[in-house]
Amino acid sequence: MTSLRIGLISDTHGLLRPQALAALQGCDHILHAGDIGKPEILDALRQLAPLTAVRGNNDQEPWARSIGEIEELWLGKTGIYLVHDQADIPADLGERGFAAVITGHSHKPLITQRAGLLHVNPGSAGPRRFKLPVSVGFLLIGNGEVKAELRELDI
Repeated sequence: MTSLRIGLISDTHGLLRPQALAALQGCDHILHAGDIGKPEILDALRQLAPLTAVRGNNDQEPWARSIGEIEELWLGKTGIYLVHDQADIPADLGERGFAAVITGHSHKPLITQRAGLLHVNPGSAGPRRFKLPVSVGFLLIGNGEVKAELRELDI
């Protein structure tokens, strides 16, 4: 099976750092988990790879109205559920065949397993919040497995 490297980014809040763009180079697909901030960020990410994005609670401007609050996508045979806030994750995703859930909102990078699903929050790649790291993440899909990695950006 062909392996896929999926770039994960969230909470850019209008700031797309060059370090984030460099980290996402070479990805097969990019997922933005909301609080984008401005449409130019999506345009820049689309230059790197196919992009799927969701609207975050701060994406209230007219340009963001066409972006959904959730995305259910299949990359290869792997189901991925993309939503900004983990409070909005339905309970039946495992039963529906999803393997991973990608969220943002908290700005806290996290990889965990819950109810048979891989949950990943890549953290915030935009303005630093409190003393939290500035980071992106990756989903690695291959050989029937889904793994995740986080990468703190040097800023």
